[in-house]
Amino acid sequence: MKPVLFDSHINLHGEQYDSDREEVLTRARELGVSRFISICDKLENFTVIRDLTEKHDDMWCSVGVHPHYAKDYSELDENELIKIAQDPKVCAVGESGLDLHYGYSDIDLQEKSFRKHISAARQSSLPIIIHSREADELMGNILEDEMTKGRFQPLMHCYTSGMQLAERAMKLDAYFSISGIISFKKADDVRAVALEMPLNRVILETDCPYLAPMPYRGRRNEPAYLLEVCRSFAELRGMTVEEMANLTTENCLRLFGRVK
Repeated sequence: MKPVLFDSHINLHGEQYDSDREEVLTRARELGVSRFISICDKLENFTVIRDLTEKHDDMWCSVGVHPHYAKDYSELDENELIKIAQDPKVCAVGESGLDLHYGYSDIDLQEKSFRKHISAARQSSLPIIIHSREADELMGNILEDEMTKGRFQPLMHCYTSGMQLAERAMKLDAYFSISGIISFKKADDVRAVALEMPLNRVILETDCPYLAPMPYRGRRNEPAYLLEVCRSFAELRGMTVEEMANLTTENCLRLFGRVK
């Protein structure tokens, strides 16, 4: 019996899939991936992402601006995010957050954009998909400060940060998503944090086309490889693949309330 999997983070609107997008989805479904969330990286791509979502009953989407593009949306209107978020196929706000690794956008612009996304998520009663790279202390400070203004639901996407930020996020009842990095040979630090994550707050993702898990590392990632992400995490936590698939799917359905 196939496990029931939920890929909470795909980027299938990218040109990497222009030649075989439907075949990619078919392969995933054949391996038990029953639901997908297509992630919005910038507002100019939302229409394409929404059109893709409309074609598939098992796909939903988010709305937001990745921190890399904060410089291009310096006048981002949170009311626009809130308006788009009323669409029943939109199940989350983001991906938004902080990235000090590449520094494509000034950190002040990233923070300004991130806080607007949090406000939109709070007002829309939708979870916010959070990107955090090499910004642990500032991220923790912003999350804690924003939580004092009103409750919102954080999802720490593709979590690779340290234990200190994880503990701060846990106190805010954040969810954490596990990606193919969990299978990388040199990712002991990521596995150490993943061992401490509460099992009722973990979900799975591919983040395709990036971060293909072993044994596919170096290839274009795709949702079918979520099975290997699940296998690696299940082994780490002492569970069967079926148990982990069912657990993380249940967690996703609780987190993304609009997904059926």
